[in-house]
Amino acid sequence: MGRLWKFEETIDTDVLAPGPYMNSPLSELARHCLEAVRPEFATSVKVGDVLLVGEDMGVGSSREQAAEVLKYLGIQAVVATSFAGIFYRNAINLGLPVFVLPSYLADFPQLKDGAQVSVDFDGAKLKLIDFDKDINLEPLPNFLRDLVADGGLVPHLEKRFAVS
Repeated sequence: MGRLWKFEETIDTDVLAPGPYMNSPLSELARHCLEAVRPEFATSVKVGDVLLVGEDMGVGSSREQAAEVLKYLGIQAVVATSFAGIFYRNAINLGLPVFVLPSYLADFPQLKDGAQVSVDFDGAKLKLIDFDKDINLEPLPNFLRDLVADGGLVPHLEKRFAVS
């Protein structure tokens, strides 16, 4: 269970992983994640929190650190009405769950910033704890779900090619 961080604006890779900190260790980069739009984010986010974003989540440069920093901060999943293709694939390759929320549900009244939520990964549901309500998300194809469940591409391939 975690907090829902709802963003009305498009979140691009430059605000997730700001350019001036790209050569810094991941811990330093994480301290600046989303500071341009929510200065309190990096110091307030907790393991298990969920991001809810509108269209084009992760648009911008192809920096994989944009997804990596969210995983480092403990984000349980990113839910958006649409994703930039490179961000989507980077997130999956790093083992960060990403789900598409059908756009007609984006204005669901209980989807408020700060709501208590959890994600049912296998069932592709966003659970609104305070309202005892589940919102169906678009499920990941099985092969991508397996990859994320294994922790990302590298652990998935290590598991797949392990000699028994």
